[in-house]
Amino acid sequence: MASSRSRPPLSSMFMARWWPSALARGASPLVAAFINPATARSLPRFPRGSRNMAAVSRAQADDESGKPHRRLPISSGKAITVSKGNENGNVAGCDQDRSSAAEDLTVEIVFSEEDGYAVNDVLAQSRHRDGSIYRGVDSLWWKREYRIADRTETRLEAMALSNPTNCVVLDGTCITHDAFSMLQFYSVELAEVPVDGGSVELYGYIAVRDDIDPLLNYVVNISRDDPIVVEEGSLINMTGPKRGTYIADSVLIEYDMRIKVGEEEKYDIQLIDGASIIGPEGNWNRPFTFRIPGDGGAVDIILSCLLYAVEATVEVPISEVQSSFNLSMECLSSGFSEEIRLFDGAVAESCGLKRSVVVVLKNSSIDLEFKVVALSSSSDHQHCCPFRAKTHGHDTQEIKNDFVLISVKVTWSTLPGNLSD
Repeated sequence: MASSRSRPPLSSMFMARWWPSALARGASPLVAAFINPATARSLPRFPRGSRNMAAVSRAQADDESGKPHRRLPISSGKAITVSKGNENGNVAGCDQDRSSAAEDLTVEIVFSEEDGYAVNDVLAQSRHRDGSIYRGVDSLWWKREYRIADRTETRLEAMALSNPTNCVVLDGTCITHDAFSMLQFYSVELAEVPVDGGSVELYGYIAVRDDIDPLLNYVVNISRDDPIVVEEGSLINMTGPKRGTYIADSVLIEYDMRIKVGEEEKYDIQLIDGASIIGPEGNWNRPFTFRIPGDGGAVDIILSCLLYAVEATVEVPISEVQSSFNLSMECLSSGFSEEIRLFDGAVAESCGLKRSVVVVLKNSSIDLEFKVVALSSSSDHQHCCPFRAKTHGHDTQEIKNDFVLISVKVTWSTLPGNLSD
């Protein structure tokens, strides 16, 4: 596991204040307290409780300036506001009504303009197109620790500890392998584009790097040879992540997405480009929107930091196909109403759907919702498969009708403490 000793304290990067709507009507604002990542590292699986989440951003690293780290004075900063979701988690399940509107929270993030800080979510010297992300890899802590120069995909697979042999069981519960603090991605949306009312050809990637294995764990990965056609406000299909993402200290999200214009890449429009850090401080166990701004638009990622979570790997073999049908599969995790789209398309023959990894709060559950529409008769079949979270092992269910058999397998695992586990 990567060490955080050379990393500047997250508390020196920003201060944040948050106002739930009730408090905004007269109560004093709460000032979030931030801890040193070295303290969080001493309890790596469980960072402290629910506080305000904000993106760490720097326009100039202390490694470059040589200036000491210090807490930034609120009085010297400018503020931006971000809308958040329901404070209570908006609990929902297969048979529950998810139409109720979430109560908004307003988050004010105050940055100092001193020492090179700026109101911006993109790290300085993190651009791919001008090559700045590959320069100074030994002088900037985040380039060192997240091994930015290494373009290899993470070697750690999902289900790493689904069937361990070194468990110590007490009262029927494994006490050797426990839940971790993990990051869940719900959706990626094309929030802004430079084209009014039209579709664009989009390609590129969004990946996350964590401390267990800081190599690229792709959330979105689209080649230029096979771009997707999307409009502003459309969801971008997630290809990953390949495994659960660990976030006791911080994670780095790296991205390079472009709009294809012609035959030559040099004419393509840069949508988003760079890297951002999400730290451990914030409102845990509920979804929030993280916007990535870019020269040619913006991308919104809905995610959440889950305390005491396990990894669920969803595998769906489809067999006994009698006729073609459209299938949509969505997932609700940990009682939240934010849907994760796992599949949406046509099925004409027996196959296996792409394996999906979902993060689930310990002692909670996931609900897999299937909608099957036969093309021959337009008949609509809806099914829900709930699964209760476990530390190890797997669970299965089946969906069978007149024209298809859908098998559902969910394999449970915790994360290894390091690659040697």
